[in-house]
Amino acid sequence: MPVARFGVSLENELLDALDAYVLENKFPNRSQAIRQLIEKNIVESKWKCNNIVAGAIIINYDYNKNDVQAKLSEIKKKALNEILSAQCFYISADKALEIIAVKGPSHTLTELSETIIGIKGVEHGKLIMSKVD
Repeated sequence: MPVARFGVSLENELLDALDAYVLENKFPNRSQAIRQLIEKNIVESKWKCNNIVAGAIIINYDYNKNDVQAKLSEIKKKALNEILSAQCFYISADKALEIIAVKGPSHTLTELSETIIGIKGVEHGKLIMSKVD
């Protein structure tokens, strides 16, 4: 694919942040980083259009606290149309990593992930989506 060159003017703080992003993500150069950021932004804006997407909700939680597993189970029962599968890995004596495979309208999956990640006791969570059609 042909490549077009153009100039960009940035404030020093923003350029420093871009350079840090390049280093953190091990991009070979600024162009690759900018390309990835633009593509990510385009994909995320398409998700807002309620396209059908597939992905995963990944959460980390202490399974001994706050009835997290019971709350997760209740939410999953209500989302049977969106949840394809769920796998729980016990990563220590009290920590679990759960990966929930999902498919559906992006807006619905975003709401579902926010509900799950918002459960008291979930320490970290993230939704990863990829457009299906």
